[in-house]
Amino acid sequence: MECEFPTINSNMDEVKEIFDNVKTIAVLGLSPDESKDSHRVAKYLQSQGYKIVPVYPKGETILGEKVYTSLADIPFVVDMVDIFRKAAALDAIADACIARGDVKVFWAQKGIVNNKAAQKAQDAGMKVVQNQCSMVDHRNLQA
Repeated sequence: MECEFPTINSNMDEVKEIFDNVKTIAVLGLSPDESKDSHRVAKYLQSQGYKIVPVYPKGETILGEKVYTSLADIPFVVDMVDIFRKAAALDAIADACIARGDVKVFWAQKGIVNNKAAQKAQDAGMKVVQNQCSMVDHRNLQA
């Protein structure tokens, strides 16, 4: 497996601005399993006042929120996508974000880097964060 170094990434001032301005976060790959990172991170963000939108292939609700099977199925504005998927999936996710036209932040979680997808998202006007945990960054900014 080849690991990429993130060449496109927001700095911490931009990350703070992201958290100050987003309200709705679609969590792609949000598992119903409470032991999974995606579940813990989404639950934390939800506890901080963000509207969490689970995107997962099955299930009706996660964390009390309706589950959507794809980003395209969400019928309201999504400010940020928080991605818990393999790096290879990010190209299609960037395309889906661009197709929506309302996503402002493309966030790939810790260990996930795809510079081609990140460039595509950035070129479409999105802020990009790669290889960082949204929960850790949010907690650090609150300290």
